[in-house]
Amino acid sequence: MRISVVVPARNEEQLIVGCLEALKGQTLPPDEIIVVDNGSTDQTGELAARMGVKLVNCPTPGVALARQAGLEAATGDWVATTDADSRPVAGWLEALRPHMEQSVALYGPLRMFGLPAWQEELTELGYGVFLKLMQLIGKPNLAAANMAFHRQTALEVGGYPLVEAREDVLLGWSLKAKGPVRYVRDALVLTSARRVRGGWFNFLLQQARNLSGNSSGYFAAGEGRES
Repeated sequence: MRISVVVPARNEEQLIVGCLEALKGQTLPPDEIIVVDNGSTDQTGELAARMGVKLVNCPTPGVALARQAGLEAATGDWVATTDADSRPVAGWLEALRPHMEQSVALYGPLRMFGLPAWQEELTELGYGVFLKLMQLIGKPNLAAANMAFHRQTALEVGGYPLVEAREDVLLGWSLKAKGPVRYVRDALVLTSARRVRGGWFNFLLQQARNLSGNSSGYFAAGEGRES
């Protein structure tokens, strides 16, 4: 089974190399790594190209457009996604792989890095509680920083809706209607603490808006948004 990894990125020259190094260091190497350069004005595309990944240009800013471009460019049976400011742990894909035969989509935990150690652990714990609650109400929260799905099934449901800031969650709900969606506890991804640079209250408020469909404000790929 071939696995493609898609990373949308816009003006991510500070973090894209760390993300790609984490992907190249996987214990189960991906069959292809795709970086979607979403209209960057810095060295993001050049840095990705130097690291030997497949580069896709999506000049119109918009995270949903960028993710869709990556999905359409992928050749793997499965597509795993993360963000340019994230670093999947070395066993990420290896943890996901055993569940692919019986699922249409998978997702896992997130932990923020760049905070004091106790806060980093608290972010993973709190996010885990949130994911459990969403699972219990039948609305699994598949965040694009740590999700994977069967490519053909995703194409059949139309891919990512062109709705900024919750396109990943909506795709996850569409996939759930097609088959099993599973949470994989060991498939951990570390993600940048810049997501809370505006304060925890604003971060949590944005998550509530994303899930309710009342999201306001524009979030481009790689510019600090997350579901």
